[in-house]
Amino acid sequence: MNYETSINPAETVDTSDGETVVVSRGGRGRVIAIVVAVLLALGLVYYLTHRSGAAETTGDQAAAQAQTVSVIAPGRTTVQGTINASGTIGAQRDLPVGIAGEGGRVVSVLVDAGTWVRAGQVLAVIDRSVQSQQAASAAANVQVQQANARLAQSNLDRALQLVAKGFISKADIDRLTATRDAAVAQVRVAQATLGQLQATAARLNVVAPAAGLVLTRGVEPGQVVGAGTGTLFRIAKDGALEMQARLSENDLARLSVGVQAQIEPVGTARTFTGQIWQLSPIIDPQTREGVARIALAYDPALRPGGFASASIKVGTVTAPVLPESAILSDQQGAYVFVVGNNNKVERRAVRTGDVTPQGIIVSQGITGSERIVLRAGGFLNPGDVVRPVRSNQSAAESAQGR
Repeated sequence: MNYETSINPAETVDTSDGETVVVSRGGRGRVIAIVVAVLLALGLVYYLTHRSGAAETTGDQAAAQAQTVSVIAPGRTTVQGTINASGTIGAQRDLPVGIAGEGGRVVSVLVDAGTWVRAGQVLAVIDRSVQSQQAASAAANVQVQQANARLAQSNLDRALQLVAKGFISKADIDRLTATRDAAVAQVRVAQATLGQLQATAARLNVVAPAAGLVLTRGVEPGQVVGAGTGTLFRIAKDGALEMQARLSENDLARLSVGVQAQIEPVGTARTFTGQIWQLSPIIDPQTREGVARIALAYDPALRPGGFASASIKVGTVTAPVLPESAILSDQQGAYVFVVGNNNKVERRAVRTGDVTPQGIIVSQGITGSERIVLRAGGFLNPGDVVRPVRSNQSAAESAQGR
């Protein structure tokens, strides 16, 4: 028996009013697709509407929570370039004075520290009793040799008178001449010995090698001194002083001989004007520093060995000037925070220059027209949104009020 199966492509759907509607299966699928599309469209509209509102709400909240910061547009300022350094005060030419002779016991010291002396002036006297006796003996020996020389000359003169009569031979004349010459030579030897002993005795006195100011005294009466004793006095030649300012190799390269400097010793409010007279020809490989020697006229307030600070003018420079509070630093170097047009904070690396009363010179990194965060930069991160408030305070005023 053959069976046939028939598929009814339609379905009956009862409506709410009791009517029966015949709907095909293909038509029902299209209805469902349309309903799903409508629902998706409505959902998308709802999502976009609420997302925009949420974004606006988030933006409003972020703006409300943004940190208020003071900003400054420094512009460009022409300032006097200054190099600040520190160092010690000393003598331009420090002359150590010690024993030139064999030494001995000190009889008297004629000067003290702070005394002005002239070249060749006796500073200390050494006992010379032994040397005096030796010199006296040598002087007596000179007289003996001079007497021998006179006797030899007299013998020669008498022989010359008798040689014509044949009483003295030519050989005798030669012998007497040689005796006379030897006696004269002995006189010169005795005189040289005397001069040597006198010079040795004179060297027992400690004398000033040049005119100047006695800085230190290291000897007292009764002390026994010799060649190994060391320095007895130190003299600043002509009293000329200097400050030895230690500078980095970059700063040293900006200076030249003849540049003026203002020196302020520690312990006094006075300022002294000096002039660079020598720049170190070498750089210390350990500290990467060199020395600028600044000549100073003598003044009782300038004490060799004391500490002092120097301010050296090196010309003018035109650049942005910022207070110290605006410049931050970390392992990557110095930087500032710049506020952009969207009020977002941007980190900007800078290179700083001299420190002046107006502030710190920024030689590279900014032009001066930017809005720079004046304070509280340490609490910000790049990308933060802030509320900038322009400060009317100058860099100098900010530096004084930081």
